[in-house]
Amino acid sequence: MDSSPIAKPSKRRKWFLLLTLTLLLSTLLLLITIFSSSTWSQYKLHRVRVEKPPLPSFAESKLKVLPTSTDPIPRLAYLISGSRGSGQSLKRVLRALYHPRNQYVVHLDLEASAEERLDLASFVRNEPVFTKVGNVRMRARANLVTYRGPTMVTNTLHAAAILLKDGGQWDWFINLSASDYPLVTQDDLLHVLSGIPRHYNFIEHTSDIGWKEYHRANPILIDPGLYTLQKSDVFWVPERRGVPTAYRLFTGSAWMMLSRPFIEYCLWGWDNLPRMVLMYYANFLSSPEGYFHTVICNSDEFKNTTINHDLHFISWDNPPQQHPHFLTEDDYDRMVESNAPFARKFRRDEKVLDRVDSELLGRSFDGFSRGGWLGNEKSSNSSIFPRYASANVTELRPIRGAERLKGLISRLLSADDFQNSHCI
Repeated sequence: MDSSPIAKPSKRRKWFLLLTLTLLLSTLLLLITIFSSSTWSQYKLHRVRVEKPPLPSFAESKLKVLPTSTDPIPRLAYLISGSRGSGQSLKRVLRALYHPRNQYVVHLDLEASAEERLDLASFVRNEPVFTKVGNVRMRARANLVTYRGPTMVTNTLHAAAILLKDGGQWDWFINLSASDYPLVTQDDLLHVLSGIPRHYNFIEHTSDIGWKEYHRANPILIDPGLYTLQKSDVFWVPERRGVPTAYRLFTGSAWMMLSRPFIEYCLWGWDNLPRMVLMYYANFLSSPEGYFHTVICNSDEFKNTTINHDLHFISWDNPPQQHPHFLTEDDYDRMVESNAPFARKFRRDEKVLDRVDSELLGRSFDGFSRGGWLGNEKSSNSSIFPRYASANVTELRPIRGAERLKGLISRLLSADDFQNSHCI
């Protein structure tokens, strides 16, 4: 029978074999699970080791230089500044420089009389062209400017801020005084600049400060214009200081043409360099001849955008003194041969300016310089503008000055050492 004692051991063996197979299978699955888990863990650890840590998010990395304009014809932003007795000269310079595409800020400092400032304000307000186009602004609140002190720098930055806020799109900022004068028309200038990259900065500069280290960098001066309403000269304190080690000092001309991206950097200063340098130059003699130069040449973003020229013809002593010579008829040929678009320094109503008006600018004494925006009118007198309110401000009619200026710019950009001569 099936229930005999012989069948019981056979049944036990079947259960034993089944149990053994189950244990073996469980062990195998367990080993596979452990091995797989270990391999994945090692893989994850390996990935952790080889992956680069994420870079920290710095605020400065999110602030980029804005791109330059793509408009075929550039726009310029001018500061024309003056002081006591220069109101009439400033009017003449403004008319000679005027073009509807450009933007202008005019400023007579606090040393000028109230009557002189009111006369300039009336001129700006009542000139038909300025009223229609709306691109000339007079600073309502005058600054006190000390020629040899930092207030000249703050005055320049103030004008640049106004032009950034209210001046729309423009490409270069040019600072001039009432004793400057153009040697080319604005059509000449805009025509030549149309072919130049707009990130370039025309700023005469050098790191060889020479005698200026002892006479300007080491002394500590105070500019009363920073805290008083009465103009007076700077004065010195007994202590002296060494040259900076956090950045390198540069010096050069106080007159320049700066790109909009660089002006934005000077005002916004997202890496703090412009503010630190401004604080340093607050106690520096003739700081306009060093502030912008030191900022641009210590900035990685802008140090390779410099063109070492101030676009001016200036007649200096050798070695240079504090002020240049006043230009006269005797300097006319040298002015023209320099190919520069501007010259300084002129006395009010200097006779050579009449010759510049007639031969280089094509303007009458009370009119504007020749340009395509004047249409086919034979006169450049401002009173005719309302008759052709839809003048084409993009039409340029360059004359001989454009060829001279083009020669200067081409020489500067094609120099063998141009790429290696930035900020040295």
